[in-house]
Amino acid sequence: MSKHKNEYHDNMVVMLELIWGEGYMAPGGPGNVARLLRDLAPEGKQILDVGCGIGGPAFEMAQSHGARVVGIDLEQPLIERAQRAAADKGLQDQCRFQTVDKGPFPFEDQSFDIVLSSGAITQTSGTADLIAECFRVLRPGGFLTCYEWTRTDRPYSADMEYWFELEGLTYVLDSLETLGQRFREGGFTDVETRDASDWYRAQCRREYDLMKGDLYARMVELLGQEDADHFVENWRVMTIVCESGEMRQSYCRGRRPS
Repeated sequence: MSKHKNEYHDNMVVMLELIWGEGYMAPGGPGNVARLLRDLAPEGKQILDVGCGIGGPAFEMAQSHGARVVGIDLEQPLIERAQRAAADKGLQDQCRFQTVDKGPFPFEDQSFDIVLSSGAITQTSGTADLIAECFRVLRPGGFLTCYEWTRTDRPYSADMEYWFELEGLTYVLDSLETLGQRFREGGFTDVETRDASDWYRAQCRREYDLMKGDLYARMVELLGQEDADHFVENWRVMTIVCESGEMRQSYCRGRRPS
Protein backbone atom coordinates (compact mmCIF):
# COMPACT_ATOMS: atom_id res chain seq x y z
CA MET A 1 0.00 0.00 0.00
CA SER A 2 1.39 3.40 -0.96
CA LYS A 3 2.29 5.81 1.79
CA HIS A 4 -0.12 8.71 2.21
CA LYS A 5 1.24 12.10 1.19
CA ASN A 6 0.37 14.69 3.85
CA GLU A 7 -1.69 17.58 2.50
CA TYR A 8 -2.24 19.74 5.60
CA HIS A 9 0.96 21.73 6.11
CA ASP A 10 1.63 23.61 9.36
CA ASN A 11 0.53 27.04 8.15
CA MET A 12 -2.73 25.63 6.80
CA VAL A 13 -3.53 24.13 10.21
CA VAL A 14 -2.66 27.43 11.90
CA MET A 15 -4.96 29.27 9.51
CA LEU A 16 -7.86 26.86 9.99
CA GLU A 17 -7.61 27.13 13.77
CA LEU A 18 -7.39 30.90 13.53
CA ILE A 19 -10.62 31.15 11.54
CA TRP A 20 -12.58 28.14 12.87
CA GLY A 21 -11.34 27.79 16.46
CA GLU A 22 -8.78 25.83 18.46
CA GLY A 23 -8.66 22.21 17.38
CA TYR A 24 -11.03 22.62 14.42
CA MET A 25 -10.25 22.01 10.76
CA ALA A 26 -13.83 22.39 9.53
CA PRO A 27 -16.30 25.20 10.23
CA GLY A 28 -18.97 25.33 12.91
CA GLY A 29 -17.04 24.53 16.08
CA PRO A 30 -18.94 23.05 19.05
CA GLY A 31 -22.26 23.93 17.43
CA ASN A 32 -21.47 21.71 14.48
CA VAL A 33 -20.61 18.83 16.80
CA ALA A 34 -23.95 19.28 18.56
CA ARG A 35 -25.78 19.19 15.21
CA LEU A 36 -23.98 16.01 14.21
CA LEU A 37 -24.95 14.34 17.50
CA ARG A 38 -28.52 15.64 17.60
CA ASP A 39 -30.92 13.04 19.07
CA LEU A 40 -28.18 10.36 19.19
CA ALA A 41 -27.80 10.32 23.03
CA PRO A 42 -23.96 10.13 22.87
CA GLU A 43 -23.27 10.05 26.62
CA GLY A 44 -21.28 6.95 27.53
CA LYS A 45 -21.14 5.74 23.94
CA GLN A 46 -18.13 4.73 21.84
CA ILE A 47 -17.66 7.10 18.89
CA LEU A 48 -15.29 6.74 15.95
CA ASP A 49 -14.25 10.13 14.52
CA VAL A 50 -13.15 9.52 10.91
CA GLY A 51 -10.75 12.20 9.68
CA CYS A 52 -10.32 13.56 13.20
CA GLY A 53 -7.61 16.08 12.31
CA ILE A 54 -6.12 17.73 15.39
CA GLY A 55 -8.88 16.63 17.73
CA GLY A 56 -11.22 19.56 18.36
CA PRO A 57 -14.48 17.69 17.66
CA ALA A 58 -13.32 14.66 19.66
CA PHE A 59 -12.55 16.82 22.69
CA GLU A 60 -15.97 18.47 22.41
CA MET A 61 -17.68 15.08 22.21
CA ALA A 62 -15.89 13.96 25.36
CA GLN A 63 -16.19 17.15 27.41
CA SER A 64 -19.69 18.35 26.50
CA HIS A 65 -21.40 15.11 25.43
CA GLY A 66 -19.82 12.50 27.71
CA ALA A 67 -18.65 10.20 24.92
CA ARG A 68 -15.54 8.08 24.57
CA VAL A 69 -13.87 8.79 21.23
CA VAL A 70 -11.36 7.13 18.95
CA GLY A 71 -10.07 9.53 16.31
CA ILE A 72 -8.41 8.31 13.13
CA ASP A 73 -6.66 10.18 10.34
CA LEU A 74 -4.30 9.47 7.45
CA GLU A 75 -1.88 12.24 8.45
CA GLN A 76 0.59 11.40 11.23
CA PRO A 77 1.46 15.06 12.08
CA LEU A 78 -2.22 15.80 12.76
CA ILE A 79 -2.56 12.74 14.99
CA GLU A 80 0.57 13.70 16.92
CA ARG A 81 -0.91 17.14 17.58
CA ALA A 82 -4.20 15.60 18.70
CA GLN A 83 -2.39 13.25 21.07
CA ARG A 84 -0.42 16.11 22.63
CA ALA A 85 -3.59 18.18 23.01
CA ALA A 86 -5.40 15.26 24.66
CA ALA A 87 -2.58 14.95 27.19
CA ASP A 88 -2.57 18.70 27.85
CA LYS A 89 -6.33 18.64 28.46
CA GLY A 90 -6.23 15.49 30.60
CA LEU A 91 -8.49 13.70 28.10
CA GLN A 92 -6.22 10.84 27.08
CA ASP A 93 -8.52 8.31 28.80
CA GLN A 94 -11.59 9.56 26.90
CA CYS A 95 -9.98 10.42 23.55
CA ARG A 96 -7.57 8.11 21.76
CA PHE A 97 -6.02 8.98 18.39
CA GLN A 98 -4.24 6.84 15.84
CA THR A 99 -2.95 7.09 12.29
CA VAL A 100 -4.51 4.72 9.76
CA ASP A 101 -3.74 3.75 6.18
CA LYS A 102 -6.22 3.87 3.34
CA GLY A 103 -8.34 0.74 3.32
CA PRO A 104 -10.07 -1.25 6.06
CA PHE A 105 -10.19 0.31 9.52
CA PRO A 106 -8.06 -1.46 12.16
CA PHE A 107 -11.11 -2.30 14.29
CA GLU A 108 -13.27 -5.35 14.85
CA ASP A 109 -16.78 -5.58 13.45
CA GLN A 110 -19.45 -3.79 15.50
CA SER A 111 -16.98 -1.86 17.69
CA PHE A 112 -18.71 1.55 17.85
CA ASP A 113 -22.11 3.03 18.67
CA ILE A 114 -21.65 6.09 16.44
CA VAL A 115 -19.34 6.90 13.54
CA LEU A 116 -18.92 10.61 12.87
CA SER A 117 -17.11 12.53 10.17
CA SER A 118 -16.70 16.21 9.44
CA GLY A 119 -15.39 16.68 5.93
CA ALA A 120 -13.61 13.35 5.42
CA ILE A 121 -16.04 11.27 3.39
CA THR A 122 -15.97 13.53 0.34
CA GLN A 123 -12.20 13.94 0.58
CA THR A 124 -11.59 10.38 -0.57
CA SER A 125 -11.78 8.71 -3.96
CA GLY A 126 -13.13 5.55 -2.29
CA THR A 127 -16.37 6.93 -0.89
CA ALA A 128 -18.35 3.69 -1.20
CA ASP A 129 -15.58 1.66 0.46
CA LEU A 130 -15.31 4.19 3.30
CA ILE A 131 -19.05 4.10 3.93
CA ALA A 132 -18.92 0.29 3.90
CA GLU A 133 -16.20 0.37 6.57
CA CYS A 134 -18.29 2.73 8.70
CA PHE A 135 -21.20 0.27 8.40
CA ARG A 136 -18.97 -2.68 9.34
CA VAL A 137 -17.62 -1.16 12.57
CA LEU A 138 -21.03 0.09 13.74
CA ARG A 139 -23.06 -1.92 16.20
CA PRO A 140 -26.61 -2.77 15.08
CA GLY A 141 -28.78 0.30 15.62
CA GLY A 142 -25.76 2.61 15.48
CA PHE A 143 -25.52 5.74 13.33
CA LEU A 144 -23.14 7.19 10.76
CA THR A 145 -23.45 10.98 10.89
CA CYS A 146 -21.46 13.39 8.78
CA TYR A 147 -21.03 17.02 7.72
CA GLU A 148 -19.69 17.23 4.18
CA TRP A 149 -18.95 19.75 1.46
CA THR A 150 -21.00 18.77 -1.57
CA ARG A 151 -21.56 19.91 -5.15
CA THR A 152 -24.30 20.43 -7.70
CA ASP A 153 -24.75 18.14 -10.68
CA ARG A 154 -23.41 20.78 -13.07
CA PRO A 155 -19.85 20.59 -14.45
CA TYR A 156 -17.34 22.52 -12.37
CA SER A 157 -16.93 26.18 -13.24
CA ALA A 158 -13.56 27.87 -13.73
CA ASP A 159 -13.97 29.42 -10.26
CA MET A 160 -14.44 25.99 -8.70
CA GLU A 161 -11.41 24.56 -10.49
CA TYR A 162 -9.35 27.56 -9.33
CA TRP A 163 -10.53 27.03 -5.74
CA PHE A 164 -9.44 23.38 -5.87
CA GLU A 165 -6.04 24.57 -7.07
CA LEU A 166 -5.76 27.07 -4.21
CA GLU A 167 -6.82 24.46 -1.64
CA GLY A 168 -4.30 21.86 -2.78
CA LEU A 169 -6.39 19.14 -1.13
CA THR A 170 -8.06 15.98 -2.39
CA TYR A 171 -11.73 16.62 -3.18
CA VAL A 172 -14.04 14.03 -4.72
CA LEU A 173 -17.37 15.73 -4.12
CA ASP A 174 -20.82 14.20 -4.43
CA SER A 175 -24.14 15.98 -4.61
CA LEU A 176 -26.21 15.66 -1.44
CA GLU A 177 -28.63 13.40 -3.29
CA THR A 178 -25.81 11.10 -4.40
CA LEU A 179 -24.32 11.02 -0.92
CA GLY A 180 -27.66 9.97 0.54
CA GLN A 181 -27.95 7.26 -2.10
CA ARG A 182 -24.46 6.01 -1.23
CA PHE A 183 -25.60 5.61 2.38
CA ARG A 184 -28.62 3.58 1.27
CA GLU A 185 -26.52 1.43 -1.08
CA GLY A 186 -24.13 0.82 1.83
CA GLY A 187 -26.93 -0.76 3.87
CA PHE A 188 -28.02 2.21 5.97
CA THR A 189 -31.68 2.84 6.69
CA ASP A 190 -33.54 5.92 7.99
CA VAL A 191 -31.20 8.05 5.87
CA GLU A 192 -31.61 11.78 6.48
CA THR A 193 -30.03 14.55 4.39
CA ARG A 194 -30.07 18.28 5.01
CA ASP A 195 -28.66 21.17 3.00
CA ALA A 196 -26.87 23.65 5.28
CA SER A 197 -25.54 25.91 2.53
CA ASP A 198 -27.41 29.03 3.64
CA TRP A 199 -25.63 28.99 6.99
CA TYR A 200 -22.10 28.65 5.62
CA ARG A 201 -22.73 30.98 2.69
CA ALA A 202 -23.20 33.83 5.17
CA GLN A 203 -20.43 32.59 7.46
CA CYS A 204 -17.92 32.34 4.61
CA ARG A 205 -18.54 35.98 3.65
CA ARG A 206 -17.96 37.06 7.27
CA GLU A 207 -14.73 35.04 7.40
CA TYR A 208 -13.46 36.59 4.17
CA ASP A 209 -14.25 40.13 5.36
CA LEU A 210 -12.44 39.40 8.63
CA MET A 211 -9.39 37.96 6.87
CA LYS A 212 -8.89 40.93 4.58
CA GLY A 213 -9.65 43.33 7.46
CA ASP A 214 -9.15 43.01 11.20
CA LEU A 215 -7.49 39.58 11.09
CA TYR A 216 -5.02 40.29 8.30
CA ALA A 217 -2.16 41.67 10.41
CA ARG A 218 -2.35 38.66 12.72
CA MET A 219 -2.27 36.35 9.72
CA VAL A 220 0.87 38.01 8.38
CA GLU A 221 2.46 37.73 11.83
CA LEU A 222 1.70 34.01 12.11
CA LEU A 223 1.98 32.86 8.50
CA GLY A 224 4.15 35.37 6.66
CA GLN A 225 3.03 37.69 3.88
CA GLU A 226 2.94 35.11 1.09
CA ASP A 227 0.79 32.55 2.89
CA ALA A 228 -1.47 35.23 4.39
CA ASP A 229 -2.19 36.56 0.90
CA HIS A 230 -2.71 33.02 -0.39
CA PHE A 231 -5.40 32.31 2.20
CA VAL A 232 -7.15 35.63 1.58
CA GLU A 233 -7.35 34.70 -2.10
CA ASN A 234 -8.48 31.19 -1.19
CA TRP A 235 -11.38 32.58 0.86
CA ARG A 236 -12.25 35.12 -1.83
CA VAL A 237 -12.78 32.34 -4.35
CA MET A 238 -14.48 30.08 -1.80
CA THR A 239 -16.94 32.89 -1.12
CA ILE A 240 -17.69 33.09 -4.85
CA VAL A 241 -18.43 29.37 -5.22
CA CYS A 242 -20.48 29.27 -2.00
CA GLU A 243 -22.54 32.33 -2.90
CA SER A 244 -23.15 30.99 -6.42
CA GLY A 245 -24.53 27.77 -4.93
CA GLU A 246 -21.90 25.62 -6.62
CA MET A 247 -20.15 24.65 -3.38
CA ARG A 248 -22.66 23.35 -0.85
CA GLN A 249 -22.51 22.21 2.78
CA SER A 250 -24.62 19.27 3.89
CA TYR A 251 -25.50 16.89 6.69
CA CYS A 252 -26.20 13.21 6.12
CA ARG A 253 -26.88 10.39 8.57
CA GLY A 254 -28.07 6.81 8.45
CA ARG A 255 -28.68 3.93 10.85
CA ARG A 256 -27.32 0.41 10.69
CA PRO A 257 -30.40 -1.80 11.05
CA SER A 258 -30.82 -3.50 14.42
